[in-house]
Order: sequence, then C-alpha cells, then structure tokens
Amino acid sequence: MLLRILFVWLICLPLPAWAGGTILIYGDSLSAAYGLSQDAGWASLLQARLNQSKRDYTVQNASISGETTSGGATRIEQSLKAHHPKVVVLALGANDGLRGLPLEQMRANLAQMVRASQKAKCRVLLIGMRMPPNYGEPYTRQFQQTYVELAREFKTALVPFLLEGMAERRDLFQADNIHPTAQAQPMLMENVWKALAPLLK
Repeated sequence: MLLRILFVWLICLPLPAWAGGTILIYGDSLSAAYGLSQDAGWASLLQARLNQSKRDYTVQNASISGETTSGGATRIEQSLKAHHPKVVVLALGANDGLRGLPLEQMRANLAQMVRASQKAKCRVLLIGMRMPPNYGEPYTRQFQQTYVELAREFKTALVPFLLEGMAERRDLFQADNIHPTAQAQPMLMENVWKALAPLLK
C-alpha cells in the first residue's frame, strides 16, 4: 500500500523545468547537411550536445534543400502536427535572398511560420542570414534587418547570422562556395547553441 501511494505521488509531481520534448529544425540545405552525411550535419551535432548535457530533447530535422520561406509556410502546420515540437528552430530565407525574391513576401512567410509555431505553444528560435554584397547595399541591409525586426516583434530568440565567424573562410565551404563543409558544422552548431540553450531551461 505504501509503495502504491509513493508511486501515485511521484507521477503527480510536476515535471522539472528542463523536461524535454522535440526540437524541430525547420530550414533549408544549410541545415539539411547538403553534400555531407547526415551524422556530420550541425543538427546531428546538436543532438549529441543535448545527449552530452543530459537534456531530454530529441532533434527532428525537417529541413529541405532548396526550400524557400514560401514552401516552409505551406507545410508548417503539417510539420507542427506531425512532430508536436516544444521548440522550433526556424532557419529559412537564404534561398529567397539568393533568388532576389521580394523581401516583403519573405517577411510575411516567416511571420506566418512564427505565428503558427507560437500558436502551437512552441518556443521559437529565428536563425538569420546575410546576403553577399553583390546584391546591393539596400537589399542586403533590409534582408538582414528583417530577422532582427521579426524577432523583436514576436519576442523570439535570435541568431543574427548562422554563418557567423566562418563566412569569410573559403576553406570552410564546399566547391559551390555556398554550403559549409563537415569541418564547419561544429561552428554552426555552436552559433545555434548559444541562443538555443536558454530556451531549454
């Protein structure tokens, strides 16, 4: 009888603040380990860091190479229902920029995905990108600022630039000069981890 009472008491205790769940990585080829084995990608390295730090979270990588914010906005509701994440790492927009797509539409798509995630009670980490200077100063400045403004508007966590600390290092990119090498993946993971870790407490 005493054991039964103890069991009931234990299962009724509130979960600790660090109790985990699913972290949904929602990005493009930069998050999908393009040209690499999946184990080498930063999303897999993130899972290893979570395991090492004994945080009970599972990483689900729903990133698709070539994905734009329009495609992401189209499938966000389905992805949220499929994975039931506690945290959404939203890392889209690079392909919009490389294709010179209208920034107003990119902003609207990102806002739609953030709203859907927050409506599903998810904490959101927005991952920013930057465009090369050959796209022109007005476009590159507004592109970068879009992430800052959205993070402020929706009160989300923000990584200002996924490639921070490596963008100028040619040796850290594959032959296409766009996708990071396996050697660069730990740097990407660390850039994400700095902003993600506080969301897991």
